[in-house]
Amino acid sequence: MLLKLMQNPNRRTPLFFLSTVRKYFSTSSQAAVDLASKDGEMRIFLVAGEVSGDVIGSRLIAALKKLSPYPIRVGGVGGSMMAKQGLKSLFPMEDIAVMGIWELLPHLKKLRVRLKETVDAAISFRPHVVVTIDSKGFSFRLLKQLKARYCQHGHNAPLHFHYVAPSFWAWKGGEERLNGLSKFVDHVLCILPFEAEVCVSRGVPATFVGHPVLEDIQELKGNADLFRREYGIYSGSTIITVLPGSRLQEVTRMLPIYSKTIDLLKDSVKDPTTVIHVAPNQHVENYIKKTVNDWTADVVLVPGGSSHTKYDAFSASAVALCTSGTAAMELHLARLPCVVAYRAHFLTEWVIRYKAKIPYISLPNILLNSPVIPEALFRECTPTGLAALLMELMHNDGVRAEQIFAAEKVRQLLSPPLARAACGDLDCKEPSFDNSPSSIAARTILFHRSEKLYA
Repeated sequence: MLLKLMQNPNRRTPLFFLSTVRKYFSTSSQAAVDLASKDGEMRIFLVAGEVSGDVIGSRLIAALKKLSPYPIRVGGVGGSMMAKQGLKSLFPMEDIAVMGIWELLPHLKKLRVRLKETVDAAISFRPHVVVTIDSKGFSFRLLKQLKARYCQHGHNAPLHFHYVAPSFWAWKGGEERLNGLSKFVDHVLCILPFEAEVCVSRGVPATFVGHPVLEDIQELKGNADLFRREYGIYSGSTIITVLPGSRLQEVTRMLPIYSKTIDLLKDSVKDPTTVIHVAPNQHVENYIKKTVNDWTADVVLVPGGSSHTKYDAFSASAVALCTSGTAAMELHLARLPCVVAYRAHFLTEWVIRYKAKIPYISLPNILLNSPVIPEALFRECTPTGLAALLMELMHNDGVRAEQIFAAEKVRQLLSPPLARAACGDLDCKEPSFDNSPSSIAARTILFHRSEKLYA
C-alpha cells in the first residue's frame, strides 16, 4: 500500500479524505476553541524530545498564537526554540532525547522520573490540548498515563494530538500497531503524504499537514558569499558540510568516523574546509568543541538555532555528509548533494535489519523508492566508504544532477493537499490562512472535533 501511494505523485486525494479535512477545518465545530472560551484562554501542554521536535513546536506555538481567538498559554517540555515562544521547560529536553534499543537501557531510571514529572505537571496545568511531538516512546507513554489518570478521577481528558506519525510504514507489522492508537490519541498530524490515509483506515483520525522542512525552503534561499565573509572562508576553498546529529549518543558514535573520512579527503580536495553544524544541545556542543581540537583539517563550527546561517552554509558547500534524520531532508530540498550515514549499537542494528521492511533509511529515498541519495549504513559506514561516495558526488556531474533534479519531486510530494487543491470551499481566502505545515497543524488543533473515524 505504501508503494502504491508513493509511486504516483499526481494521484488525486480520495474524496473521503478531503471531506475529513473539511470537517476538521470547520469553524463552527465543538472544538478546543470552545473549551477555551469558558476560561478566556487556551492552555496547551506540549512535549518535544529532540531538536527537530523543538523546531516544529516553536513554529506550532507561533501559528497557534496567530490563529487562536483566545490568548495562548503554553507549558511542557521543549528546547531553546520553544523557549523563544514563551515555553518554560520542566527540565532540559536532552534528558529524554534518547533513541535505540540497547542505547536506551542506561537511561531508563531517569526517563521514568521525567515521565512522572511530566504527567504530574500536565495534570496541574489543566490543559485544553496536549500536543506530543515525535519521540513516540516517551510521548505515547505520557498520553496513555494521562488518559488513565483522567479516567481514574472521572474528569474529561483534554484533546490529545501527536505531531509526526510513528514510522509504521518502515517496520514489519507496523500498520497493525496503529489499531490501538485511538485509545489515547485523538488526532495524528502527519508529515508524509501516505500516512494519514493509512491512519484513518485504522480508526485513527489524521491530517497530512506537510513536512516542516518546507517552511525553511519557502523562506530561505541561502547566501554563499555572506557565509564565506562571516566565517572568513576564502572563495577558492571547497566547503564540505557535516551534520553529525542532534543527540549526544549519535554524535559520539558518528563524529569520529567523519573525522577519519575528512582526513582521507584532504589530499584529493582543493583547500578543503569542513563546516560542522552543531545542534542546540549543550551536551552535543561541549563534545564537538572538545573533539575538533584534535582534528588536523580546517574546521568551522556553526551553532544551531539559526536557519538563515544553516542555509547560507548549505549554499556555500560543495557536498554534505550527514547522520540519518531530518538533516537529510533539509540538505536534499536545499539542493545540496549529500551522503547519508548511520551506525548504532550492534544489537540495535541487528533488530533494524530483522524488523525493517523498506530498503532505505533517508526520507527522500523512501518517498522516491529509489537510492537517489547514497546511504552508508551499519558495517558499510566506514571512513573509506564515505570518502569514496563523497568524491563521486563532487566529481560526477550526473550523480549530482540526479539528486538535485529529484528534489523538486520530493518537494511536491511533501506539500500538503490544501496547497495543491483549489481551496475556495476551505475558506483559504481568510487573511490569516496560509498553507504552511505549522498553520495547517494549528488550525487542525484549534477546530478539531473529538470524533473517531472508521474506514
